[in-house]
Amino acid sequence: MNTKLTLTIEQSLIEKAKKYAKSKGRSLSDIVENYLKTVIKEENVNVLDSTPITSSLKGSFQAPENFNYKDELRKVLTEKYH
Repeated sequence: MNTKLTLTIEQSLIEKAKKYAKSKGRSLSDIVENYLKTVIKEENVNVLDSTPITSSLKGSFQAPENFNYKDELRKVLTEKYH
């Protein structure tokens, strides 16, 4: 069941978000809903899968700002299988 929700967000952000949603062929409500589902899912996974060792390592690696893991993975797999 869907329920209406009122949020207070900066006008400029709303305008950008609407343009983004339109460019993706989706509604802003759909994007927000899916984002919230992802956040909640990640929170639950982190709580359930957290061990003392993984907790101590969390945040110990800082990737460069322009790091794209998909590109890096593609390069490694290409080298491995070609």
